[in-house]
Order: sequence, then structure tokens, then C-alpha cells
Amino acid sequence: MILLPPDLRQRLLANGRQRDVDHVPVVKFFNPLGEGVWLATELDPDGDIMFGLADLGYPELGSFSLEEMESIRLPFGIGIERDLLFTGDFPISVWAEAAREAGSIRAAERILYARARSAAALNLTPPDTETQKA
Repeated sequence: MILLPPDLRQRLLANGRQRDVDHVPVVKFFNPLGEGVWLATELDPDGDIMFGLADLGYPELGSFSLEEMESIRLPFGIGIERDLLFTGDFPISVWAEAAREAGSIRAAERILYARARSAAALNLTPPDTETQKA
């Protein structure tokens, strides 16, 4: 699997040119066999150093290397993977706060999306009474 396809690379580079913005993560990488989750919001012009939220046992904001992630070899020839279904949806500051409170990015993801579903359910409009009469 290509960890960073061209469309995501371009989005990360564009975010990297906009400093001091609370970006929404563009991509999520993870270790499929254990600890290790990274949410990337920006990519330096060098094409290697990303900024975002990393969780290798404790979530913290910082920089990490794409080249190093691509070089990791786990048992059975598995490497770090990209979450193909990840959408980000919240600014990195929200992710960081939730991950610190929950203890991990994975726990924060469950909490944030459960809260979002609850909020969406509360904002549902009542059914149209005219439709119900028909």
C-alpha cells in the first residue's frame, strides 16, 4: 500500500504552507499489530516531515517522518498502514484534547464520533405531519 498517495500529499503540503491554523487531520496511519497511531495535518516542503498527533503509548503533538514510517517492517512482512476510511472531521486540537483525556487516539476516535452521532440525533427535525397523514 502506498502510505501517502499524491492527492493526500498535496493536501498536506497545502496545509504546511498555512501556519498557525488548527487543521483537520488529512490522513491516519496505524500499526495493524499493536500500538502506534498517527494523525497527520501538514507536510513540510521536504516531503518527509509531517506534523500532527502521534500516539506510541501516549498521544502528543509533534513531527514524525514519513520515510521512517515507510521503513518499519513488522512480523509477517506487514508495515504501517493508512486508514482508508478515515475522514478527520475535527481540528487537530480537538483530537489532541480528546486523546489526552481518553488515553489514546483510538479511544478518542470512538468518543468523538459517538458524541457527533448523539449531537446529530438531537438535531433531527421532527417528521412532517402532512406526510404522516397521507
